[in-house]
Amino acid sequence: MIAGGRISWRGAAWLAFFAAILVAWAVMFLSVQMSGVDWLGRPVGMNMMPMTTFGALFPMWAIMMAAMMLPTMVPTLRAYEDLMVSADGSRGGWFALLGGYLTVWIGVAAAISLLQTGLLRWGLIDDLGGATARWFAAALLIAGGLFQFTRAKEICHGVCHAPTIYFLGHWRPGGVGGFRMGLALGAFCAGCCWAFMVLGFVGGVMSFLWMGLATFFMVLEKLPEIGHRILRPLGAALIAGGVAVALV
Repeated sequence: MIAGGRISWRGAAWLAFFAAILVAWAVMFLSVQMSGVDWLGRPVGMNMMPMTTFGALFPMWAIMMAAMMLPTMVPTLRAYEDLMVSADGSRGGWFALLGGYLTVWIGVAAAISLLQTGLLRWGLIDDLGGATARWFAAALLIAGGLFQFTRAKEICHGVCHAPTIYFLGHWRPGGVGGFRMGLALGAFCAGCCWAFMVLGFVGGVMSFLWMGLATFFMVLEKLPEIGHRILRPLGAALIAGGVAVALV
């Protein structure tokens, strides 16, 4: 990482990447503090500042996507680096890959912001993005759990879990190629992880507990050794949680 007393391009790229993650989480922490809620997303005092419009929600979700999804990108970026020499990759392609991935998740941020405004309009969530009815919270948990057992989850997770295999079959050199591969990988990742985002509506999307747990399990799912082993146990746990919420 350090050559001739100076940080290498590789080191600088990874430092910038992890700095972006820290900044995104810091911004989310400050946003939660300014919104007048605690780490569980519950109102504290009289200073609550709910966000109920698309213009307010979209920036929040975009930053949240960066905070939660960038850590899951580490195995993919490392896999790209492993192929940079043998497959004519470049540092520019590395950044373009990351850019394509983030472009997809910014699109997801826009979609989920629209979903949140719709759920607010229908009275299914409150101003902090939490379910207003027990049945709705239970339905989200059960739906998220059932998705873990589907073929769609298996396909999308297979690509996210083994990015090297995807690269070997779909490699495109250069910045444009990196961006196109980033878009494709981002789409598979969104297909794999969308349920974790929707689960934010169970207890409130400003909950740091949900953000942390969702990020933790999404990172675990991408780890080569254990990722495929936790899909169904996690799905079963979510279903059990949904049933418990419905019955308690």
